[in-house]
Amino acid sequence: MSLTIKILCLLTAVALLNVSPLAVHCHEYRIGAYYFPGWESRSSNWNDLKGAPGSRSPGKAWREREPLLGFGYPEESPAISEIQIDSASAYGIDFFAYDWYWNGASPYLNHAVDNHIKAKNKNKLKFCLLWANHFSIPETKEQFLLMIDYWIENYFKDPQYLAIQGKPVIIIFSPQRLRDNADKFGSSTRELFVAARSKAMKSGLPGIYFIGATPANPYWVNGYLPESGYDALTAYNYHSAAFPGYFTGKEPNATSYEELTAGYVSQWSWIMSQSKLPYWVPLSSGWDSRPWGSNTPHDNSAGAPESFKRMLLAGKKMMDQQPEKSMRTGIIYAWNEFGEGGYIEPTKKWGFRYLQAIKDVFGK
Repeated sequence: MSLTIKILCLLTAVALLNVSPLAVHCHEYRIGAYYFPGWESRSSNWNDLKGAPGSRSPGKAWREREPLLGFGYPEESPAISEIQIDSASAYGIDFFAYDWYWNGASPYLNHAVDNHIKAKNKNKLKFCLLWANHFSIPETKEQFLLMIDYWIENYFKDPQYLAIQGKPVIIIFSPQRLRDNADKFGSSTRELFVAARSKAMKSGLPGIYFIGATPANPYWVNGYLPESGYDALTAYNYHSAAFPGYFTGKEPNATSYEELTAGYVSQWSWIMSQSKLPYWVPLSSGWDSRPWGSNTPHDNSAGAPESFKRMLLAGKKMMDQQPEKSMRTGIIYAWNEFGEGGYIEPTKKWGFRYLQAIKDVFGK
């Protein structure tokens, strides 16, 4: 372990000295956070945050987003995973949902989740995968089933893998893209899920618990997702402001964190009132993707820790009103989406205040 990482570990340990894990761990509620594995020490994403020449944000450094671990910290190091696990678990986070990518034959950007498995303190924090199916993969049923085999062999049987009734959890970023890709090679989501669950059962598991990310849209919530075999619903994030009725794709984007919160609450309420499936309540610390080169009206809807706490309180209220449908589970966007403005990982500006908000609302 390098001297730099040893110092980072020491600083984090000092910051956690006044936190009692027994006092803050969530018992009535299950709280997770999405984890974006885009921060290897050589990643060009750091250049965007630093405003380096040739980056997506040349000449503009985003110093307020600098992690407590510093710009360019080595996410590929197992010691970093142990720091993240300690920080998250001490403030009441129960699991990380790692963004996970598949090129049809093998995974990539999988260093963070693989280091979680190797971490000496992994027993403090569960984990699962968000399949980030942004692209045209799978192009064949064989590519999909090869991915299932990889999940079973490398993740599902780990004792810290998050499971519902023994079934390992997989969150699918884009049910629409999975539907469209399956249609291209003459299959369907339901057919793929049946095959995937069959593989899991042959390996000794009771199945796979598939969760689809969705807006409040009747086609997905009341039709396609339950009919295709999804077990539950959630979302990665929402960008819209408050809207009447249900999401149609024409609602205005939020231009402040207050509008963003209103949009979240509106979508929660609609889905809770309409869905036959459980719904894990999505939560967010904000959205502002200007470091990635964006310049749209909703690129100023990032929230401070105090306003984030108000969204958490609203989410808790929703969980309490619908305990069975919500499973009293919330999932936060995100631990470390620094480029998109959604992060709760400790930073030099805010310290541990986002995590303290989680402790205040959901901790015991």
